[in-house]
Amino acid sequence: MQFGLTNENISQNLICSTVIYENNHKSKGRKGIRMLDKFKNSKFYQKLKTQKNARAIYLTIVVLILAVAIVTVITTAANKAKKKQTPVEGTTGQVTTSTRETQKSPSTTCKTPTTTTPSGTTTPETEAANVVSTLPDFTLPVTGTLSKGHDATLQVFSSTMNDYRVHLGIDITTQEAAPVYAAAKGIICRIWTDPMMGNCIAIEHDGDSMTIYKNLAIDYPTGITEGATVNAGQLIAAVGNSAMIEIAEDPHLHFEMTIGGLMVDPLEYFDTAELTSLSVDSNYEN
Repeated sequence: MQFGLTNENISQNLICSTVIYENNHKSKGRKGIRMLDKFKNSKFYQKLKTQKNARAIYLTIVVLILAVAIVTVITTAANKAKKKQTPVEGTTGQVTTSTRETQKSPSTTCKTPTTTTPSGTTTPETEAANVVSTLPDFTLPVTGTLSKGHDATLQVFSSTMNDYRVHLGIDITTQEAAPVYAAAKGIICRIWTDPMMGNCIAIEHDGDSMTIYKNLAIDYPTGITEGATVNAGQLIAAVGNSAMIEIAEDPHLHFEMTIGGLMVDPLEYFDTAELTSLSVDSNYEN
């Protein structure tokens, strides 16, 4: 009797072990596949899948919003760069291209205009008549078309605000960056930036009169500072697009005038020759 395994027995045992292992492995594999399919069909997996898709959608939206914001910032910067005013040659000066420093609070050397009648028996018309003999000869500050007139009582439609409101002063429509000239000899008493009317200049003249120029460009000619004396027809600024309350309008100069501290209609203080050169918009009703 021999004990031990022959080569043939060993081979048979190895074959049997291999078959058993493969059968067990296949069985476990099929079981694993069934478990995976069951997991994929479960509500938990579907919820995870939905959340994953939602996160992908949210991420895509965030990326798009950031892209739009970047494009908007770049476009705005480019538009501002394009609106940088080029030098405007005038008769006595030139608009500089350097950006001026932000003006501090306007000085108090200018009188505050009013549209109310002072106490007493005098009226705005009477007071204006008392000083009219000492008033300088006013010239139009810009060449263009009269698009809005002055009226402290009659309301006119505002394209920007989409409503009707009184309009103090006149609007002369022209090209952006068009030169703006002093209407008469005087002293610059204020240069400031108004949150609604943009960049502004006020000049005091003889006869207790004052002219105010609004919606100007950001750059002023060299020497145009508060306290400076300017001559009639001297270049003081350029037409801009800085008046937020009139941003929907075409490029224009908003021009106001006061006499004795009272707001008046500037058109009443230009001579006939000056008014003849000013064309009138067909939409404007006097």
